[in-house]
Amino acid sequence: MQILENSNIRLRALEPTDLNLLYRWENDSSIWEVSHTLKPFSLFVLKQYLETSHLDIFESKQLRLVIERKQDNEPVGLIDLFDFDPFHQHAGIGISINNKEYQQKGYATEALETLCDYAFTVLQLHQLYCNISSKNEASLQLFQNQGFEIAGLKKDWIKTPNGWLDEYLLQKINATSF
Repeated sequence: MQILENSNIRLRALEPTDLNLLYRWENDSSIWEVSHTLKPFSLFVLKQYLETSHLDIFESKQLRLVIERKQDNEPVGLIDLFDFDPFHQHAGIGISINNKEYQQKGYATEALETLCDYAFTVLQLHQLYCNISSKNEASLQLFQNQGFEIAGLKKDWIKTPNGWLDEYLLQKINATSF
């Protein structure tokens, strides 16, 4: 088995053929609050992004991977490392299972576990962090079940049409790193 897969899912690089998929997922306004997106992405901008997605994480400071079901190669979501800092050995992590029919099926858990293993063993990171809205109980549970601990609370951090939301900062520290 490869480092970026397990028995059910594979994390793969973005391909040029993912353009329409990215366009649909990135422009889904129902997740903009989570991704802090304020406007839609054009096909042109996403095509440019795909053209640079081959850059090494040490150069681009980010890595976006497609979560794909191994049984049928069906893309179910995206997982990212961002804000990569090789000197301080940390990065942010984000995940989205974009197809509603694939949510609550364990794909996010498997993808998160797989990417954490990659980040700690291959990239030799000391820690990963994520930011999660206080109302996103499913994501809080997902990350806490994978060993992330709440490190802080940012009050009134996210402005929504319905008012302000708090946001948690969670961290997972690799105790075996130095």
